[in-house]
Amino acid sequence: MRVLLQAEPFDPGQLLTGFSTGRAETGAVVSFTGLARAGEGAVERLVLEAYPGFTDAEIVRMAEAAVARFSLQDVLVVHRTGEIAPGEAIVFVATAAAHRREAFEAADHLMDYLKSRAPFWKKERGPDGERWIEPTERDLKDAERWT
Repeated sequence: MRVLLQAEPFDPGQLLTGFSTGRAETGAVVSFTGLARAGEGAVERLVLEAYPGFTDAEIVRMAEAAVARFSLQDVLVVHRTGEIAPGEAIVFVATAAAHRREAFEAADHLMDYLKSRAPFWKKERGPDGERWIEPTERDLKDAERWT
């Protein structure tokens, strides 16, 4: 299991290839890549701030819980921090399991956690200034499925 917070852009295809390689006992690998949206011109940059040592520890804790809950063989979470342009990857989650259902559910579960509860501070910068972003009602409702 690996959790990485990084300011540098990443290549989701390269991450998926590396994560999938050499898995003779894995029946399913599921991945999700989240991209920054332009909001129809309202967003020029997404800014994500994290508290090093705390944010990554919380994500590790949730990933460990997902491994136990869904009988995963492995997890990879890569999350960007800093300034992100529309179209760039923000987050990559990959899960490996013996069977597809567990891999899909675990990836969905982890993304709901990252969207609604992971300790990031997010704001959008655009032509009209900056605004802080909070989880939406939908994000919170999606996360309730796992309680």
